[in-house]
Amino acid sequence: MSEQETFSLPEATLSESDGVRYLHLGSIWVQGAMRIRKPQVVELEYVQRMLASLLWLPTEAIGQGRALQLGLGAAAITRFTHKALRMPTTVVELNPQVVAVCRNWFHLPAEADVVVADAGRWLHEQAEPQSVQLLHVDLYDHEAAAPVLDDEDFYAGCRAVLEDGGLMSVNLFGRDASFERSITRIAAVFGADQVWSLRPTKEGNTVVVAGRHVEMPARNVLTERAATIEARFGAYGLPARKWLRMLRPYAGPQPAREAR
Repeated sequence: MSEQETFSLPEATLSESDGVRYLHLGSIWVQGAMRIRKPQVVELEYVQRMLASLLWLPTEAIGQGRALQLGLGAAAITRFTHKALRMPTTVVELNPQVVAVCRNWFHLPAEADVVVADAGRWLHEQAEPQSVQLLHVDLYDHEAAAPVLDDEDFYAGCRAVLEDGGLMSVNLFGRDASFERSITRIAAVFGADQVWSLRPTKEGNTVVVAGRHVEMPARNVLTERAATIEARFGAYGLPARKWLRMLRPYAGPQPAREAR
């Protein structure tokens, strides 16, 4: 990263309210959060939903392989994949200030492999093909209007890094039109039958899960897996059985809404 690129990045700042510490990037938008006395809990609802990809994994496969995270946020997913799943975890984060703040204030595991780099460039130049079981993508700038990397070339890089049976979770936040464009691009790369979404949170975050050669399990299997996830990771606050009511397969491009 050049000096000019580093200088132009927004400042990473903190706020605290009701026992929760928040990460910001030069604006009021929340980029991540951690409950100070229970740092293991996955605090934000949309971050919890990004872990719904666990439902596609056989119970015995949870924790196997490697985890990759594009966009560090407040390190909630990093803490989970490293400490709860005990997976070797690599994080790619553009802003070195975010890394420093997470090390000092958000319990970023020292053992996590943190790379300060542009995620898209790193995927195409340094990532090892088919080396990752779980990929989490949360790439927003300080304005939080739309993903900063969101074209088919980027999602092709994401798919290429997944092993067979691997899964990607993406946080999409923004207007309906922005979401439809993004999920259509993901489906174009992964295949329409390999893409699912969860119901939007009240804040407007919609999580999309996409797989590389995965199958949606039968409903009874999903129910059993959800119960196991809740029992195994109860201290982390994952409402896995609720996720089942939110899942829907990709249904193809949606018609544009008429302006009122």
